[in-house]
Amino acid sequence: MTVREFEARARRILDPVHYDYIAGGARDEVTVRANEAGFARLSLLPRVLGGTAERDSAVSILGTRASMPVLVSPTAFHRLVCAEGEIATGRAAARADTILIASMASTVAIREVAAAARAAATDRDPALWFQLYLQPDPQDTLALVRRAAAAGCTALVVTVDSPVLGVNERNVRNRFHDLPPGLACENLRNLRGDEPDTVRRIGMSPELNWDDVDRLRAHTKLPVLLKGVLHPEDARIAVDRGVDGLLLSNHGGRQLDTVPATIELLPEFAAVAGRKVPVLLDGGVRRGTDVVKALALGATAVGIGRPLVWGLAVAGEEGALRVLELLRAELDHTLALCGARGVKDLTPDLVRSAQAGAR
Repeated sequence: MTVREFEARARRILDPVHYDYIAGGARDEVTVRANEAGFARLSLLPRVLGGTAERDSAVSILGTRASMPVLVSPTAFHRLVCAEGEIATGRAAARADTILIASMASTVAIREVAAAARAAATDRDPALWFQLYLQPDPQDTLALVRRAAAAGCTALVVTVDSPVLGVNERNVRNRFHDLPPGLACENLRNLRGDEPDTVRRIGMSPELNWDDVDRLRAHTKLPVLLKGVLHPEDARIAVDRGVDGLLLSNHGGRQLDTVPATIELLPEFAAVAGRKVPVLLDGGVRRGTDVVKALALGATAVGIGRPLVWGLAVAGEEGALRVLELLRAELDHTLALCGARGVKDLTPDLVRSAQAGAR
């Protein structure tokens, strides 16, 4: 009945090493815990006598329509928990009529994910974006962009919070440093013509800078969003340089530990960027009330990562779809109880600090 029940069941049935990879975060996992706790510290202050029998939850982001403001954030290695992996994810997101941000580190190639999503969304084009790490060799980056565009992706979500890989101490203790035999990051297979059937490793570089983002934008007509910008000044720079959108994300607590919960950063972040570009948020979303709080404080939509993977682990495509539909139902119920006719009625005055009594 709840996202947390899916996680509890997934923990019982998964290989403990794989469960730790998904559930864990960097170092002491302070930020992993903070993301959920940040929502719990906020209260909703509803309005009354202004609702309607049916509520409108649809959103449009950079020309991509979704039936609800709950998107699938990029997460890696879905075949660790489900035999079909990202094929099942693509079908579930398409059936829920929402945006899937497909991971560059997918265990299924983006063309196959897109084909599965199209087969499931028989009456419309599926909403599919592609998450990208800028590679040290720009030609590798452009090859990935071409693959995403050819598959039908309509936006690029560039992760910028990973100059180096975060240290997950659960993985270190479990000696989990690579995928099991038979699994690979399929988007990096045959990336270069002179390396047949080679799967390249994802490269990270602390030397990447804003100019690299500019060069990417010069080579693609797709909208470019940045994922992992946390500091408001960086949000301002991104907007000034023409980035099309921002995904406020701390990587689920998997990169730099002790950074704030994303919901705590959202009001200031939205004040800087929200009037100019769409601001999405992920990290800690587990209930429809969390979705409403984020939208009221300035997010255009929210993303979920781990909850979707727990659904996949428990029941494949149907489990992933069930997680999305649970959040849709909870969102609609919360909108009704807040006196809202739809997501456009959500404003900052509906949210209060549970401790201080003021927003």
